[in-house]
Amino acid sequence: MLVQNLAILVLAGFVGFAVISKVPNTLHTPLMSGTNAIHGIVLLGALIVLGLGATGTLDQILLVVAIAFGTINVVGGFLVTDRMLGMFKGKEPRK
Repeated sequence: MLVQNLAILVLAGFVGFAVISKVPNTLHTPLMSGTNAIHGIVLLGALIVLGLGATGTLDQILLVVAIAFGTINVVGGFLVTDRMLGMFKGKEPRK
């Protein structure tokens, strides 16, 4: 079972690299900020598992680390999106 899971992880890494390498530079930032925002689903799942089913200390530590990294990823995704959308706003006229 462990070997199968590792094989799936490696194949997913190769497929992800192949897909991302084909994205043009102009679409890379919106794509990454959108996928970072989707990381909120991981946060929700980790919070549910932490509250309901994490019994071991190692499980709880890994969930807290996942929540911390997920939070950083979500906030970073929204900051990148806000900065990107700020580039399309018009300049304010001088008074």
